[in-house]
Amino acid sequence: MTKLWGGRFTKTAEAWVDEFGASIGFDQQLVEEDIEGSLAHVTMLEKSGILANEEVEQIKKGLHILLEKAKKGELNYSVANEDIHLNIEKLLIDEIGPVGGKLHTGRSRNDQVATDMHLYLRKQTKEILQLVKNVQAALVEQAKQHVETLIPGYTHLQRAQPISFAHHLLAYFWMLERDYGRYEDSLKRLNVSPLGAGALAGTTFPIDREYTAELLGFDGIYENSLDAVSDRDFIVEFLSASSLLMTHLSRLCEELILWSSQEFQFVEMDDAFATGSSIMPQKKNPDMAELIRGKTGRVYGSLFSLLTVLKGLPLAYNKDMQEDKEGMFDAVKTVKGSLAIFAGMIQTMKVKEETMTKAVHQDFSNATELADYLATKGMPFREAHEVVGKLVLLCIEKGIYLLDLPLSDYKAASDLFDEDIYDVLQPKTVVARRTSAGGTGFTEVKKAIAKAEKILAN
Repeated sequence: MTKLWGGRFTKTAEAWVDEFGASIGFDQQLVEEDIEGSLAHVTMLEKSGILANEEVEQIKKGLHILLEKAKKGELNYSVANEDIHLNIEKLLIDEIGPVGGKLHTGRSRNDQVATDMHLYLRKQTKEILQLVKNVQAALVEQAKQHVETLIPGYTHLQRAQPISFAHHLLAYFWMLERDYGRYEDSLKRLNVSPLGAGALAGTTFPIDREYTAELLGFDGIYENSLDAVSDRDFIVEFLSASSLLMTHLSRLCEELILWSSQEFQFVEMDDAFATGSSIMPQKKNPDMAELIRGKTGRVYGSLFSLLTVLKGLPLAYNKDMQEDKEGMFDAVKTVKGSLAIFAGMIQTMKVKEETMTKAVHQDFSNATELADYLATKGMPFREAHEVVGKLVLLCIEKGIYLLDLPLSDYKAASDLFDEDIYDVLQPKTVVARRTSAGGTGFTEVKKAIAKAEKILAN
């Protein structure tokens, strides 16, 4: 088969070489963006007097026919035509005749593919922004139901201090809010048009790049034609934001997996997001959380892969840059799927309040309260820390907890202790008193929920 670019070649490549070099197997996902960009380009060619009205009308008609077929999955692509751009051009020529070959006037596949990916990622980023909001909304709804539900707070995976379960969930709300901000901010650098930059040096045709940018909804154009066709920062930035997002999802997945274990029993995942065992009938595995945790590595891989591709490339376009797409497509699919699953998991999980309450009454996570108690009565905190440490050791030796320790033992440790210590040590009191800004105190958690709801409403 004769290549559309094959004029200076004296022989054709073998089929397996074509297969190795072709990208149509994956870049056909850009078909709608490719046609959208072509419609803007040909509209500009008419406005600039480069193509006649009747030629443009024929080309537009043909492109709309191809677009409808694409939406129905009726287009047949050929490896021999390498990529989505040449496939569409060949299909257009087959549809309307030789005039279809005029569509490529004043542009190159180099600026065309860059335009397609800008259009694609802009659309996907906006959809991801909404999916992030959906997960945030699910977290807030659960938080509203569990402001005064207590859970052990951990450091080093050791029980540290009791906290509001809502406070714990809202930590992830704010992580996701930063993720949202990164995606949103990336649109400023993503929403610029490379179309018309040509292969690398612009074109001799009197094109109007600002007009095509306007038609495609871009905020402006790349100011340098070399930069326009060689830039993949916008994909790296998307993959970077996605990697951080997946890090945050993975961290909460790890906690959900721990919390749903027999050892914790803090939550139970809905049947829709769990699976069983083929041999052990009692099992209920948090598989969706495990999958999201695992898929995080795929997104990292896509980021590092693209960074590696780009690090040694001279300007402008190089065939290596064909490797920018598969990781991008995979990351989009992974992120969107993970967010959709996550919202459902959070909305439907059962919180076992009694188990959580029992946990915060059977540990030493209220020990910090004792040290603060002594410090407020004038004892240096470091000295108070040592006194409380010895009381904890005493409890461990007796097999009891701080609330079970007789007042006589407290008095023996320090005359500053009084009967009110038992009220101070109550887990709900411990949590409620943490009223510093951003703390786990119930009043602060309610303020945080109100702030979160205001953000979601905007």
